Amino acid sequence: METIHLNKENLAVWQQKAKPNVIALGCFDGLHHGHIKVIQMALQKAKEKNVPLAVMSFFPHPKTVIEGKDCFHYLMPLSEKEAKLKELGVDTFYLVEFDREFAALEPEEFVHQYLLKLAVVHAVAGYDFSYGRRGQGNMLRLKSDSGGRIDVTTVKKVESGGEKISSTSIRERLLTGKVEDLPKLLGQSYEVKCDWDGSCLTPHPYFTLPAPGRYAVTLKSDGQSVKTELMVVEKQLTFMKEIPVLMKGKLSVVWNHRIFGEKGRRETPNILAY
Repeated sequence: METIHLNKENLAVWQQKAKPNVIALGCFDGLHHGHIKVIQMALQKAKEKNVPLAVMSFFPHPKTVIEGKDCFHYLMPLSEKEAKLKELGVDTFYLVEFDREFAALEPEEFVHQYLLKLAVVHAVAGYDFSYGRRGQGNMLRLKSDSGGRIDVTTVKKVESGGEKISSTSIRERLLTGKVEDLPKLLGQSYEVKCDWDGSCLTPHPYFTLPAPGRYAVTLKSDGQSVKTELMVVEKQLTFMKEIPVLMKGKLSVVWNHRIFGEKGRRETPNILAY
């Protein structure tokens, strides 16, 4: 898989190199069940048309630019997203620089510059995907914005227990400590990559830690796994039990569930710490 960091300076170069492709559109933070369905549908269309599969995402997250959110809770770093997209059969990953100039593009201009000129023949996205200035573009008008040159497939809402699966709902659960709910949304437990020097556990950037509290976790490193407990206090991680020295270095923390208090009651998380 090739990752291409697109911006206004190099866009023309990649437009010239582009070959016909099917593209999946979205931010894809966390790559939850809904995202996977969009990409799988796009892969199906790419195979039908015998063309490569591309994914287009945006960084920083549009909310940080449009809403001015300085502290945004990302679910995964770029390296993790790249690895998972490759596993899903993606050939080209376009990561578009999202800034105020890009956000101000008229919907038709986005389609012309970032889809038609990148040789997109079929676009796939969720029903709520929007594009262009103030999000005026949507899946209902994408085909007409392309002058009928791009076919469109809209993926319906993906739900769990009657609730839409979204990156927002996953963040909300993390920030309220409900990590045990995440497998049904992500398809697996939430996992955070960290460095451990034997005394200090440091999360890698662009992961979101759960709300302050005590958690049952599984540590994974070089084929080893250890079940233990971690305390989260103001974005700091502290082991509650001794950890094998052999696990020093890079490891993953798999968040299993929040530990209940003595009276069987969940500790109330201090969301303000985040």
